[in-house]
Amino acid sequence: MLDISVRRPVAPADVAALRDVAALAAAAAGHPVLGDSVWRDLAHPSPDTTLVVAQDHGVAVGVLHAGRNEAGASSHLRLSVAVAPGQPVGEVAGALVRRALDDLRDGSGHLVELWVSGADDDSDAVAAELGLKPARDLWQLRVRLPVPSPRWPPGVTVRPFEPGRDDDAWLRVNNRAFAADPDQGRWSLAVLREREREPWFDPAGFLLAFDDRGLAGFCWTRLHPPAPPVEPDALGEIYVIGVDPDRQGLGLGRSLVLAGLDDLHRRRGAAIGMLFVDAANAPALALYQSLGFSLARVDRGYVCDR
Repeated sequence: MLDISVRRPVAPADVAALRDVAALAAAAAGHPVLGDSVWRDLAHPSPDTTLVVAQDHGVAVGVLHAGRNEAGASSHLRLSVAVAPGQPVGEVAGALVRRALDDLRDGSGHLVELWVSGADDDSDAVAAELGLKPARDLWQLRVRLPVPSPRWPPGVTVRPFEPGRDDDAWLRVNNRAFAADPDQGRWSLAVLREREREPWFDPAGFLLAFDDRGLAGFCWTRLHPPAPPVEPDALGEIYVIGVDPDRQGLGLGRSLVLAGLDDLHRRRGAAIGMLFVDAANAPALALYQSLGFSLARVDRGYVCDR
């Protein structure tokens, strides 16, 4: 019999339980089951930050995190779940999500989104039983490095990002390029500053492309060190890449992808390149596939209106 409890405010012991369960689940799945946004939220919890813990004889066997969308969509709540290996995933995850939805039902009509890393038919079935429907797929794509060197459009110059100098220009281009994206298109200076304070942040791997009108596009990369057994090799991620809408169609996006991957391989030693792309973004998928990327994993968002 599972004991399900809501933890708000979140105590350090609750976060430790989540870390333990998530590490075990990741080792079994072969990939992380929780995104970075979960850990960022728990590092600086808001009044909305919630953990729902499932215990069996006093031992945590599943934990759910609920937190606000980081990019400023205050009506957007995101749920993420980790279940320990050997447990009935559907039963534990279902119990956690039901309790979270009951706890969150306050009549405000906020969007609730459950994200599953490595979604499959089983997660679809569990979501359907909970009254959730698939709303968005993010594909993780990977490519073996090295790749060809970039060829820049005429008049384009490239240099690394300089914190304090380039923040405002980057925010303008980023928010224009991702205007329809609920996660990336509403960044503020505070969100950018928070990323600049991350231990992995490397301005030398944050490439800006300029033309005679100013900032035209960018490729922001991140190196993930080896993390056996889940990731035995260093993984080079294109964290965010964007081209100003007025400069699209010039081949700048392809050049930025290649430049970011080249830097990750030559300067930082990554043997594999990786990125996430919305499965509905057909032009981006075509570009990445033409560069040799292939599908590694599907992360899926399921939604309901509470």
